[in-house]
Amino acid sequence: MVTMFVRHKVEDYGNWKRFYDGFGPEREEMGVTGASVYCDAHDTNAITVMHQFKDLNAATAFANSVELKATMAKAGVSGPPEIWFTQQIETTPN
Repeated sequence: MVTMFVRHKVEDYGNWKRFYDGFGPEREEMGVTGASVYCDAHDTNAITVMHQFKDLNAATAFANSVELKATMAKAGVSGPPEIWFTQQIETTPN
């Protein structure tokens, strides 16, 4: 499993969330198997999104998709997002 993290600022979380939720079918179609959304504890417009994929090829294709970039622009993402990919190597009980 590969996890993609995206961190970016948004102009308005409520507006961004409407676009994020509306993009759900496209996310699934492009290989997202799980997702979580986080905000900075001091700034609700500083968002980190986690998306899971079966492999790095699917994650990279999603990150580079024209559809994702267009939706992010319409959703009010401010500036370029920071994107990174990880592979889980261990799970601990605590």
